[in-house]
Amino acid sequence: MSLQPIPNPEIKSKEIAEQQKSKSLGIEALLRLLKSKTSIIGLIIITILIVTAILAPFIATHDPTTQSIPDRYQAPSGEHWLGTDELGRDIFSRIVYGTQISIRIGLIAVGISMIVGVILGAVAGYFGRWVDQIIMRVIDIMMAFPSILLAIALVAVLGPSLTNAMIAVGIVGVPQFARIVRSAVLSVKETEYVEAARAIGGKHGRILFRHVLPNSMAPIIVQTTLGIGTAILDAAGLSFLGLGAQPPTPEWGAMLSDGRAALQNAPWVVAFPGLAIFLFVLGFNLFGDGLRDALDPKLKE
Repeated sequence: MSLQPIPNPEIKSKEIAEQQKSKSLGIEALLRLLKSKTSIIGLIIITILIVTAILAPFIATHDPTTQSIPDRYQAPSGEHWLGTDELGRDIFSRIVYGTQISIRIGLIAVGISMIVGVILGAVAGYFGRWVDQIIMRVIDIMMAFPSILLAIALVAVLGPSLTNAMIAVGIVGVPQFARIVRSAVLSVKETEYVEAARAIGGKHGRILFRHVLPNSMAPIIVQTTLGIGTAILDAAGLSFLGLGAQPPTPEWGAMLSDGRAALQNAPWVVAFPGLAIFLFVLGFNLFGDGLRDALDPKLKE
């Protein structure tokens, strides 16, 4: 009969002390985040976008897909606040409903990147050796291609659609998460509490998901926030090329593509969707930068 290792009270107390320290650091990070003007501005922009997406049916003044050829290319007015496009559709209503699509793109695409990237990076960093070599060489190959070109190639294989564009953008974002998580895991797995968990006979899965990953969340959270803005830009680029959202979906990149022919005569057709993309990306980037500084104040020194 095999003997089971007896838990050491000192090891357990070290683990509890590390957890309490993590909680106090989390509170300090939250206070630093609330003191950052840039993060507050970004949070305000994000909040406005989320509220707009939730209340889109009540905020929009027209149906976003209803066409009215006699009203095409109307300048901004009391009837159409941001003007109309080449088919007479209300641009303000299409931008409002486009907020729902952009948020969905950001969350789904980054969700794919995060799940796959965290798993690959955690496995590579924790087990090391040949497992690390195989995973990271695949990641290096993916990073050798420009992200937009790799996304175009994936959509060309999968077929042009909004869903496939989100999948492609999600896959393109995997290398960033994998490398960040691997780096964090390499440093965390050498700490005392992880060594203590191994000493009392903890299994690899329990150590990885209970001790290592929870203490590697700071860079993951920051990359997730910053990755949403990048995902929106990539998806908008695919839609602009006709590989993403298909008509009549009110997606901002597709609106830019549809209105580029009338840029000189009706600049509002592209100006307002472009401004919406700018604000969306700006909001998440400002919040992500503030979050990064809050979680790692040494970066500001």
